[in-house]
Amino acid sequence: MQIKIKKGFDINLAGKAQETLAKSEQPETFAIKPTDFPGMYRPKVLVKEGATVKAGTPIFYDKGLEKVMYTSPVSGEVVEIKRGAKRKILEFRILADKEIQYEEFPSCTISEIGGLDKQAVMDTLLKSGAWLNIIQRPFGIVANPDEAPRDIFISAFDTHPLAPNYEFSLKGETQNFQAGIDILNKIADCKIHLSQNGNGEVSTVFKDIRGVHEYQISGPHPAGNVGVQISKIAPINKNDIVWTLKPYGVIQIGKLFLEGKYDASKIIALVGSEINNPQYYKTYIGANIDKIVKPAIKGDAYRKETHYERNPEGEIVPKEVKVPNLRYISGNVLTGTSLDGDGYLGFYDDMITVIPEGNKPRFVLTDGWLAPVKNRLSYHRAFGLFSFLNPKSKEYALDSSLNGEERAFVSTGVFEEVTPMDILPTHLIKAILSENYDEMEALGLFEVVEEDLALCEFIDVSKHEIQALIRKGINMLRDA
Repeated sequence: MQIKIKKGFDINLAGKAQETLAKSEQPETFAIKPTDFPGMYRPKVLVKEGATVKAGTPIFYDKGLEKVMYTSPVSGEVVEIKRGAKRKILEFRILADKEIQYEEFPSCTISEIGGLDKQAVMDTLLKSGAWLNIIQRPFGIVANPDEAPRDIFISAFDTHPLAPNYEFSLKGETQNFQAGIDILNKIADCKIHLSQNGNGEVSTVFKDIRGVHEYQISGPHPAGNVGVQISKIAPINKNDIVWTLKPYGVIQIGKLFLEGKYDASKIIALVGSEINNPQYYKTYIGANIDKIVKPAIKGDAYRKETHYERNPEGEIVPKEVKVPNLRYISGNVLTGTSLDGDGYLGFYDDMITVIPEGNKPRFVLTDGWLAPVKNRLSYHRAFGLFSFLNPKSKEYALDSSLNGEERAFVSTGVFEEVTPMDILPTHLIKAILSENYDEMEALGLFEVVEEDLALCEFIDVSKHEIQALIRKGINMLRDA
């Protein structure tokens, strides 16, 4: 079945990864972060600092979903449980072994999957940490194993800016992907919908997969979003439960049963205009980004600052130092999470993006007025005066600047132009702002998560944090 998406907007940024696998020093520490899992109530810690763990060893579980274990991506020592305000747990940091050791789980051949016991399969998924790949809609949270899904959706392509090419990053994983599909068919009695990129050739990774209903979807971003695909194939109604997975998650589930281990290794893309040679790197979930990113940063991606220090004579003297003038993002520029230079890769992320920090003043830029600029990408012709005249292949090196401050909400009708779903995003956002529960439900909040309206945030002239508003609305409906 072919589906063409007309609404949307492609953000063509400079710094797309070349299809080469770089050699880099493996990070020393890795982290699993409760903050990577929206909707988590409260983590219950299962290990102490100094504990020795293997890949697949339970680290914590959510008190609101006690069956699901959150496990270590690598083997080594738990060196720190980092906490924030009110002792909220932010990270479990693990000093990794040079050679990864794995917890052992039952294994089988791909032909034996059909004969496995359903409950035994569920228990393995829940104990190993592989269950975390299954996301439940509505709400975009880790799936409840006690609630059966109506459908399962997998998007086999990504249209976010600078997204990795699955044909390269998942090359050779067809058997593991098929095994993952067979496991999903074992635990859920429903249709599995696999959407592939209709703008080009079908990826060989997902070719001739059994046990799925296939779709060819073409169009601008967000055509690759699984939420958009659900809305076109089988929209979510009240009381429906739908599961979604990324291709990597399906592959990880397949590996778990074919190899008997929780393998958190993945190939990620290091991208962005400030990277000297954007390409792919092999690492593990939760990797510290410092040793991956630092050697690849362009030499001019720094600014000079004057610091003051004491000399041997005790006098305070100025010293000029170079400071990275960069924004590090785990994920893509629309939906990713900002990191420090020594932060950790998010659980669901398969890319690291590095762009300039938006801290440079511009000429004729005051509150309430933004001058048209020749080389700025913008959905609005009044601001990106010449961007609509440039060829679609033109790449832009954008920084993190918001180009203004938050102001009164302006209804321009443009949100509807980039949202290819049967909802009214402007009215939905207003319903959340006014905390009108009935309107939020009636206007389609059950159908969306943050990424589905990320383009609205990008083009919003009022500078509202729309993705944060969507999560606020979701949390209100969950707690109601």
